[in-house]
Amino acid sequence: MVKVSIMGSTGVIGKNVAFTLARADTVDEIVLFARPESVEKARGESFDMYDALAAEDIDCKLTPSSDFDDLKNSAIVLITAGIPREEGMNRRDLAIPNAKIVDDYAREIANHAPDSIILIATNPVDVMTTVALKASGFDKKKVIGIGNHLDSLRLKTYFSRQININSSEVHTRVIGEHGDHMVPLLSSTTIGGIPLKYFVKAVDMEVPRLVNRLKKAGNTIISKKGATEYGPSYAISNLISTIIADSHKVLTVSNYLEGEVGDVYDVSLGVPAVLSKKGIAMIVPIHMNDFELHEFREAAKAVKEVTNEVLNSLNGD
Repeated sequence: MVKVSIMGSTGVIGKNVAFTLARADTVDEIVLFARPESVEKARGESFDMYDALAAEDIDCKLTPSSDFDDLKNSAIVLITAGIPREEGMNRRDLAIPNAKIVDDYAREIANHAPDSIILIATNPVDVMTTVALKASGFDKKKVIGIGNHLDSLRLKTYFSRQININSSEVHTRVIGEHGDHMVPLLSSTTIGGIPLKYFVKAVDMEVPRLVNRLKKAGNTIISKKGATEYGPSYAISNLISTIIADSHKVLTVSNYLEGEVGDVYDVSLGVPAVLSKKGIAMIVPIHMNDFELHEFREAAKAVKEVTNEVLNSLNGD
């Protein structure tokens, strides 16, 4: 029996992940964890989801709860709880208030679901990945941030739409910070098996414009509809399903680095990793050109600065 718990289940991302994951029919139970004052809302969400799932003959159990004991035996605990990003806000603006929430929840997960994998979606996700790692005391392979998985999916879509080609023919990846310091790996991007640098010569493709659009994607959506919703929810559900299925796919997630990529240490960043039911089976070694390596190291500096500020704040408390 596969059980997944979602902390922050009444938020936009939390409830959408729950429904997307339930529809995927890959788990037996989803705990809709919420604060005591929000449990009835979580219960209402579960009733609404049950009605929809009935149309597809899906029998996933939905358990609304504010009791940490209900996290017991979870394969994965997803933390989405926190202050949501609003228009014009930098993910860093959320760092200190959200760190306290993630710190508290990670400690409870360690107490009640010590064999689980912690998946972080709370922003700024790279910083929060380190916070959860330190607070839980888990092996770093079992504390994973959603990282640049969504950014990579977005870039893949931009390329496919730009040249009107099936997205399955586009192989690209974004690493670094899930934020302003993200690093598209254009040097290793291929379209139909052809390296991007050769493909661009034959097709009118505005790569710099697409990269700029990618970096502003979250704010653009928030400015128009108030929050990002479907993209993050699907990306997170996809990560969870990949881990549960023990599929050993390579996805770009945030993990605490100890020199595996770019000679970067002591900071969580998005990197390609092989995912299994035990968490991260392997961080994939990658080649970067000089510019990409420089940008990746700049991302490390920026994220480490905020991470240290947040950890000092928590220690001060």
